[in-house]
Amino acid sequence: MRYLLLAAIRIYWLIPKSKRRTCLFKKSCSHFVFEAAANHGTVAGLKALHYRFKTCRYGAVVYINPSSGKAEMILANKDIITHDKISDRLLVNCQHPYH
Repeated sequence: MRYLLLAAIRIYWLIPKSKRRTCLFKKSCSHFVFEAAANHGTVAGLKALHYRFKTCRYGAVVYINPSSGKAEMILANKDIITHDKISDRLLVNCQHPYH
């Protein structure tokens, strides 16, 4: 079953990036799921897929944390993602207001 999941992701990667939905995270959703399935098995891969499906949506809010001065993102399920895990394309337009 794990190999079926990994094969499906590899087939997905054959689709040109311009035709795929862009991800909010530095490690794309497909890479996140692929890594979980490859390293920890099918169940972990499916759990990773479920988590990303529920959280990787537009509507997440990127803001600057005043105490650290770094960007953070609040996901739809209220999880907070740190600066180092946010996609670079989202950080380009997010600059500290005091700089």
